[in-house]
Amino acid sequence: MSSTRAKIIRRISSAYVRRLNIANVDFEQVRRLWNKFGKLLVTAFGVHVQSGEINGLYVEWLTPKERMDGKLMLYLHGGGYVVGGCDMHRQMVSHIARAGRIRTLLPEYRLAPEHKFPAAIDDAVAIYKSILDMGIKAEDIVFAGDSAGGGLAVATMLALRDAADPMPAAAVLLSPFLDVTGSGNSMQARAAQDPWFRPEDLEFIAEQYCDSHQRRFPRVSPVFANVEGLPPLFIQVGDDEILLSDSERIADECIAAGIDVDLEVWPEMWHVFQMFVRKMPESQRAIRKMGAYIQSRWN
Repeated sequence: MSSTRAKIIRRISSAYVRRLNIANVDFEQVRRLWNKFGKLLVTAFGVHVQSGEINGLYVEWLTPKERMDGKLMLYLHGGGYVVGGCDMHRQMVSHIARAGRIRTLLPEYRLAPEHKFPAAIDDAVAIYKSILDMGIKAEDIVFAGDSAGGGLAVATMLALRDAADPMPAAAVLLSPFLDVTGSGNSMQARAAQDPWFRPEDLEFIAEQYCDSHQRRFPRVSPVFANVEGLPPLFIQVGDDEILLSDSERIADECIAAGIDVDLEVWPEMWHVFQMFVRKMPESQRAIRKMGAYIQSRWN
């Protein structure tokens, strides 16, 4: 059973989100609001934040006081490919970095609809290659991402595999958005339970991100990809979200291909509930488990 805090947060956030008509959203305005709100969020204690630039993109380096030597997490933020950035994700990612005792790179990739597929993937691949050029080995890197960032993490690994580039040690995915066609069973089966999203919301997001004929492309919707050669995955997803099937399907495909997968379905939780790390115990427990998994890659 979810905590009292989780129930309150669910009710309040749901009331806010449900009032939005996403089809009429001004993305620039939402980006400004997210950034303004994000600046109020507190970074995890003991994590130093340093801004920088890689390939013309703004990035932040999040470095925990206690960290593993030479290891790095590349974190790709969520936001439906249309919003999001360091300000809104810095708090949660800093807690993951501290829990995993790992230095983290949080970049701001190009967003749709101004920059449609494959711009975000091109940015992520270029950033990863820049990390390798810095002398950090692929086997010392873990990918991570939430929502669209989780989908982007998988799409980036598919692009690296297809180019015969070295793969990261593992990937950590939070409520990954892996099927822009919306063909998963949970799109309808969880529609009444999801406190944040409706199937039509994700349909609108898909229209912003790519052209209609591209929706089943493996790097747009990785649930349709050949997953051979991907590294181990750790996935957390809420049982009450319409994207649940995305996680279940990619897990099934990877397991069938002989890839190690840890899939955690959290009862009564919603999309990227880990964002509320300072507000509810479920988020704190989830991030501790992520941290333990990240450390286990090299222990």
